[in-house]
Amino acid sequence: MTLDPRALLRQLYDVAVARALPGRVLAAHLPPPPDPAKGRTLVLGAGKAGGAMAQALEAAWPAEAPLSGLVITRYGHMPKGWRPRRLEVVEAAHPVPDANGLAATEKLLGLTRGLTRDDLVICLISGGGSALLSLPAPGLTLADKQAVNRALLNSGAAIGEMNCVRKHLSGIKGGRLAAACAPARVLTLAISDVPGDDPAVIASGPTVADASTCADALAICRRYRIQLPDAARAGLASGAFETPKPGDERLAGHELVMLATPQASLEAAAAAAREQGVAAYILSDEIEGESRVIGGMHAALARAVARHGQPFARPCVILSGGETTVTVDAARRTGQGGRATEFLLGCALALQGEPGVHALAADTDGIDGVGPHAGALLTPTSLARARALGLNPQALLDAHDSAAFFAPLGDLLTPGPSFTNVNDFRALLVV
Repeated sequence: MTLDPRALLRQLYDVAVARALPGRVLAAHLPPPPDPAKGRTLVLGAGKAGGAMAQALEAAWPAEAPLSGLVITRYGHMPKGWRPRRLEVVEAAHPVPDANGLAATEKLLGLTRGLTRDDLVICLISGGGSALLSLPAPGLTLADKQAVNRALLNSGAAIGEMNCVRKHLSGIKGGRLAAACAPARVLTLAISDVPGDDPAVIASGPTVADASTCADALAICRRYRIQLPDAARAGLASGAFETPKPGDERLAGHELVMLATPQASLEAAAAAAREQGVAAYILSDEIEGESRVIGGMHAALARAVARHGQPFARPCVILSGGETTVTVDAARRTGQGGRATEFLLGCALALQGEPGVHALAADTDGIDGVGPHAGALLTPTSLARARALGLNPQALLDAHDSAAFFAPLGDLLTPGPSFTNVNDFRALLVV
């Protein structure tokens, strides 16, 4: 069997992304419109997939049924060539919120005023909504939120920990949006980008009751040495920033549908590999930890397969998902990287050119952190080619400049925004 490793790995990534596209998964889960003589349908949403979810909803919603609302998405994440007809879609900054996001969130929350029991609210929630739904808790400013967000992103905290802090410092997340919609019926359609698919973590759970507490958020900030503004520390310490809890009657009867998940995308990629005659194994869709360390772990497994045929026979592809983290040493950082490329560079240094091992790691939203790339491809010759160009792989890894390792090799993956988001996709092919 003759394989083109690069082509196969790219195909698997594309299949994983396609499985999570809103245009393929959303329409089947829409409810019938309310009686127009009694109620209306309001659409509210935020996330990197927000534009595509709004597009899919508009296309599927009956033309004669009233529809209005506001969705916030990331800059550059509007589906190409599409202009909303009945919904408003606003672009804002991610991963650090900006004034556009604040103004749009204030407007979005204002749309909930006057809702009745006969109204239907459809909330379109996807990864990235934590930054895009930016409404500081009372006494906090946008600058406060921006500073805390930057510190969290560089701290190495897991996504669940970051979003626990974010929701308690927010005026809309952690179930507060759903509470504002009472007494209307609320249906949340979500695309998961978090390990374990916990709806309270996706976009910091704006429509989901929150079991975490202000004390939890304060403990996380202490653990990662996050400097808090005085008003934030006081609000957490006093419990003034507490979120709606399970059992809150304002959230009673709300429904949630998970449209797409990391596991479903990994299963689609595994099926595509098997169709090519390559055995496929999914490690987990919940892998978290330091990117370079997780890269080394994956390398050890691939090396065992390559050298000993254990625990899997070759050829095979090893798949995983989840959300790794990069703890940034600001004093040593000199360039752009990202979770996916840092994972791959850690993997490359552990493999040391192991014959027969190829890899791809990329974010399914099409953007790896803040750079223009989604991730990269790794081959058995990557280290040798880089060193021939005068690159120092270890120094680049230490400087969190992993993209600068792959760019000169022509191995960055730059598909552009995918208009969905089920987080990290990693595939190691052993031939």
